[in-house]
Amino acid sequence: MSDPLSLAILVSGSGSNLQAIIDAVESGALNADIKVVVSNNHQAYGLVRATRHGIPTWVVNNRDYATREQYDSVLQHYLESVNPDYIVLAGFMRILSPAFINAFKHRIINIHPSLLPDYKGLNTHQRVLDNGEKQHGVSIHLVTSELDAGPIIMQASYPVLPGNSVEELQRTGHQLEHQMYPQVLCWLSDNKLTIDGGQVFYEQSLLEQPIPFNS
Repeated sequence: MSDPLSLAILVSGSGSNLQAIIDAVESGALNADIKVVVSNNHQAYGLVRATRHGIPTWVVNNRDYATREQYDSVLQHYLESVNPDYIVLAGFMRILSPAFINAFKHRIINIHPSLLPDYKGLNTHQRVLDNGEKQHGVSIHLVTSELDAGPIIMQASYPVLPGNSVEELQRTGHQLEHQMYPQVLCWLSDNKLTIDGGQVFYEQSLLEQPIPFNS
């Protein structure tokens, strides 16, 4: 077996995707070592989840820093000392600066609650409802300095039904996310999925379209 994939996971809230990744590691489905869970919010429940599983945690409160660049510099310094293979954004509600992203170039992965490139940014579920969309979804992508615009690795779509609420869309999306994130990380761990020079390869072929998720 190859060496475990080393991960730093960044959270701001509940950490349900973090839990899904922890469960995959502990079940043996994912060959990975979660080196640390980092949050900008000391009240994030994701920190409780990490502690319960013996994973080191670290809090960097963005309110302690005057600028985004100062905050990211401290975060960068710490993560460089951990030196993970990948930084996994799992509900981390901060826009990272270009300097930070460049320091970990092609090593930061994010999950986003929409069918990118549609509905970048926040409040995706409400915006989808407001615009009368018939389809919604989840995307996992490589992070670049442009918000929610990096190469898309995997996508899942689901129908928006008449009368759906934001909470219902969120619940459906989370059910998909909790399967998708461990799957992508498994592929990275097994070298089935590789990232080279900002391009994503699946089974050594350049990924020209997102991989559709099949539960």
